[in-house]
Amino acid sequence: MTGVRLRTYPRVIEVVVPGITLAGNPLDDPPERRVPVYLPPSYDDKRRFPVIYLLAGFASTGQSFLNYSFGRQSVPEMAESLIRAGKMQETIIVMPDCMTRYGGSQYVDSPATGNYETYLIDEVVPCIDKTLSTLAEREHRAIAGKSSGGFGALRMGMKHPDRFAAVACHSGDMGFELCYKPNFPAAARVLEQYRGSIANFLVSYEGALKKPQKEFALLDLIGMAAAYSPSPDQCSPESILLPFNPYTCEPVDEVWQKWLSFDPIEMIEQEVYREALRSLDLLFLDCGTLDEYNLQFGHRIFSAKATGYAITHRYEEFVDSHSNTSYRYGVSLPALSEVIAG
Repeated sequence: MTGVRLRTYPRVIEVVVPGITLAGNPLDDPPERRVPVYLPPSYDDKRRFPVIYLLAGFASTGQSFLNYSFGRQSVPEMAESLIRAGKMQETIIVMPDCMTRYGGSQYVDSPATGNYETYLIDEVVPCIDKTLSTLAEREHRAIAGKSSGGFGALRMGMKHPDRFAAVACHSGDMGFELCYKPNFPAAARVLEQYRGSIANFLVSYEGALKKPQKEFALLDLIGMAAAYSPSPDQCSPESILLPFNPYTCEPVDEVWQKWLSFDPIEMIEQEVYREALRSLDLLFLDCGTLDEYNLQFGHRIFSAKATGYAITHRYEEFVDSHSNTSYRYGVSLPALSEVIAG
């Protein structure tokens, strides 16, 4: 038929991960998760492929990487075009779902949300290796993400160097003094509208057909608090340990110190994590110079420390803000794929 053009779409499947690790989690979030997976053009069961695990940011899941946006490729479309242009090695891309009622898990184990770090490392990775034709060795496996996903990817690389050979952190949470503390007043103002009740806020926020953007600062800090400073009474929203006094907005030092133990800038001061970073075949970091959460400063601090500790890494900055920078995967995915292709 004259004038008809055929277009090849990227192949995306769903792998259902049972979520045994998440069963009985305190928020009653669904343990079974559908995980989208991009399969490269020549994928079949006669050869095996390296794998990149791509972690979504706060308030997002793996499904977000599939979203259509005018004028911008989805991650599978980007990977497909890079591979077909010979700019990226054929690689499986796994996009896990680690969402919680509070907007995200930060990919850590917490009695307030569930054991999402264990879930990712000990359940998702083995499930993918068992289900798909992967090269199931550390040297053929990478992890990447942006924002909270970038934080998760970097922390996984520092804590589990036996599982990943390469890491990419795009605008990942770090420099907590700079990226989280500026949000304390905004969160405190929202909480005051609900008479200081986190439970009342959550009921209102979850029930809203259109989520109030000005209230997101509080949800964000609730999610972080559930990950970084879980309360012994993890089942009650009112027992969430915020790192500031809701009335005066003064930091609560005991809680804040718990938060800082998760900050990559603090973690890199420990030799065990420095050795983990040195073992990577690629450590890639980048951040926009106009980042609204001041993450460019945290990344500069981390990069300077990494250089001082003789940790080989690649750090780039670009002129943009925090949002809508998925085009940067066009830089990291080819680099990661080259390293793990073998």
